[in-house]
Amino acid sequence: MEWAEVLRRVEAGESEHTEFGRFRSFGEKDWQDAVCAFANTEGGLVVLGIDRDGGIDGVPMDAEAVQERLTNALQNALSAPVQARLGRHLDARGWVHWIEVVRMRGPEPLRSRGRVLVRRGRANVEPQASELQDLYNTFGVFFTEERIVPGSGPTDIEGSVFRRFMARKGVHLDAEPALPFEVDLQNREVLDRDLDGALRATLFGLMCFGKDPQGFAPTRNLWVDLVAYAGCDRADAVLLSGEAKGRLDEQVTRAEAWLRALGRRERYTGVHRVDEWLVPLPAFRECIVNAVAHRDYTILGSKILVEVFDDRLVVTSPGALPNHKRPESVLAGGTPRSRNEAMASCLFDLGFMEQRGSGYPRIQRAMTAFNGTAPKLENNREERWVRVTLWREPPG
Repeated sequence: MEWAEVLRRVEAGESEHTEFGRFRSFGEKDWQDAVCAFANTEGGLVVLGIDRDGGIDGVPMDAEAVQERLTNALQNALSAPVQARLGRHLDARGWVHWIEVVRMRGPEPLRSRGRVLVRRGRANVEPQASELQDLYNTFGVFFTEERIVPGSGPTDIEGSVFRRFMARKGVHLDAEPALPFEVDLQNREVLDRDLDGALRATLFGLMCFGKDPQGFAPTRNLWVDLVAYAGCDRADAVLLSGEAKGRLDEQVTRAEAWLRALGRRERYTGVHRVDEWLVPLPAFRECIVNAVAHRDYTILGSKILVEVFDDRLVVTSPGALPNHKRPESVLAGGTPRSRNEAMASCLFDLGFMEQRGSGYPRIQRAMTAFNGTAPKLENNREERWVRVTLWREPPG
């Protein structure tokens, strides 16, 4: 880009495709955030040596050194090398440098200081959940359980949790001849190498053994949202809300603890009073286990949703039933098929699942004994969700 065009952009002011930066020292990082956001969106121009009012104040440093440091930063400071063209012009008020950024065409979105950023108006912001999903899809990244999580590493795995899990399976990792711990993690697909050879946590590894499973951009919405209403629809007042975050097993236990916090209710059988939970806890647990084990993890922006109404409890999970399964087959305990085999196997080994394929028949038995109702299973392939309804009272 020629100086005349840069000057025209400067005079027009900051916009969706133009940002100014003072650049007084090499320690400043804001310009890198702008480069990241432009690269992930539609490209743009970063002009250094311009104040926020659009006046030229120059970069008070050696021009050659600035160009060299910019070139180095574009290659090494962000999560991947950036395609950009550099330019400079000596104005009467000082040197002006600019970076013409083109749209990123890599295997995944660019990150600055660990964050995925996009350009929205004149701001560089982290994308909303739906935007993040679209962004990863644009780059062709679909987070199945074996995919690595960008920005993660071996230190994001809780070693003690993994060791206890393996000991439960009868495998003691310290037994001779012992392998390096990272090799054990890689052999069990908890870690894998990225294109540059660096070890990263897989989605399976992070969700089953991670220290902070929701601590990364692609995983921040992979948890259970819980809400109880004072009525039979979402327009009624909220009585209690909660979040069940953490590893998959923690999400199950925390969701169950939340339901317990709603308390018991009285039911009379003749003259005898019986205290019971809002729905049978084993049935609720099966619903949550199925949701975290079988949800579609390529849908990054959606959470599992638990809703408690006066007459029912509803669990909605992102993603349609896998492998063309039908609700009738699932309710009947047909041949189990999981889109997340490693996660399902982990929950099975931890004792959260019994015989594969028996979950829904157990839910049906529990509900029949509870109040004579059957669970309702809905599968929406167009909007991509599965919904289970447990009736607190028989309909009607």
